[in-house]
Amino acid sequence: MLKKNLKNLFDVVIIGGLGHVGLPLGIAFAEKGLKVCLYDINKDKGEIVKKGVMPFIEYGAEEILRKVLQSGNLVVSYDVADVSNSKYVIVTIGTPVDEHLTPRTRDFLGFFENIRENLNQEQTIIIRSTVYPNTCKQLLRLLGNGKQWHIAYCPERITEGYAIKELKELPQIVAGLSNQAIDNAASLFSMISPKIIKTSMGEAELIKLFSNALRYIQFALANQFYMISQKFGADYERVRWAMKEGYDRAANLPTAGFAAGPCLLKDTMQLSAFDSNNFLLGHAAMMINEGLPNFIVEDLKRRHDLADKKIGILGMAFKADVDDIRDSLSYKLGKILRFNGAQVYYSDEFAKDSTFVSKEKLIQSCDIIIVATPHSIYKGLVIPNNIEVIDIWGVVVGGKRELPKGYVSSEYKTIPTFEDAYEENFSPVGIVHHDARVKKANSRKK
Repeated sequence: MLKKNLKNLFDVVIIGGLGHVGLPLGIAFAEKGLKVCLYDINKDKGEIVKKGVMPFIEYGAEEILRKVLQSGNLVVSYDVADVSNSKYVIVTIGTPVDEHLTPRTRDFLGFFENIRENLNQEQTIIIRSTVYPNTCKQLLRLLGNGKQWHIAYCPERITEGYAIKELKELPQIVAGLSNQAIDNAASLFSMISPKIIKTSMGEAELIKLFSNALRYIQFALANQFYMISQKFGADYERVRWAMKEGYDRAANLPTAGFAAGPCLLKDTMQLSAFDSNNFLLGHAAMMINEGLPNFIVEDLKRRHDLADKKIGILGMAFKADVDDIRDSLSYKLGKILRFNGAQVYYSDEFAKDSTFVSKEKLIQSCDIIIVATPHSIYKGLVIPNNIEVIDIWGVVVGGKRELPKGYVSSEYKTIPTFEDAYEENFSPVGIVHHDARVKKANSRKK
């Protein structure tokens, strides 16, 4: 049980507290009655949060945010001096990579040099985001000066958009460079996590990298299978369904589709750098996943002069039902299409951009539509039969397709609906989407 904090103004200060990792975590701790300070330099985002509004999509968070702000358990600060006023300092700033995808650990450590005067040996410093292996030990040497510092590593493994739910469900990995760091971090996270798993520091650092590399490789396998199926003239989704039906050993084969975002590729390449670029499977996964947009364009070029075509991309966020466009492959797809002369339209239901058009306008304007992100609102969207559709995910209905329609075809009535496939691959059970049609569909399922 966490000891009552009588000495410090806050129980927890979260550095990078307004980001996708820090803000949901702060809300979760504040809901448990802790005094939490969200330290960040983004004042525009901070003023939004102070009003009880989430600056990005995080299901189930906004109601709790308003409650903990009103209670005074959660505050926003732009003053780095507040870092010194807390028993726990949680750092949610990860290790950046350079243009060669090589980790820039110097930047991460340099951040601590800048805030060093606001840290003290009585605090427990918890690193939350992905770090390059041995970074925590380097941090200890940096702060050292012969003094005992308590540094823990508690990596997050949350699906973006569903942190409030998963923080309460997933076990928390805890490692540290002192027994006190381990015990303190375990006490803190036991307030929100159902299970604490203590490991060595090296094990914890690899667990985080292995977790994201595993997912990235799994998606690459599906995308490679998809490309082989396309070349062979077969529908990968029909192949996948038949493989999985009654055959548990293929149960984890995912749907093909863009594998992107701020973590999977970066962490896979960090692991590769740590292994002296001998992680060949990781490099192969990168070539497959990053090559999928080009494969789609090359496939279209076999049938069309793209300079004469208007092409719409449905979905610009990097994953379904969130508004985060960081490292989204939709933009890479659009860039390749424009390079080949196409007039390209973008649309998204969650990400906002003045250059985007509505899905209705996109359908009305385009000769070809590519479904890049499987937002739940696109489920069952009807595309006119005169428009060619590239729908790797199997989301929309209608349109001209080079191959059979897969599980939306009447020939395969027993294949699960998209609703079931979506829940299996993308959306944790029980999350209620904004779209009223999805709420209605969910109620039918119950």
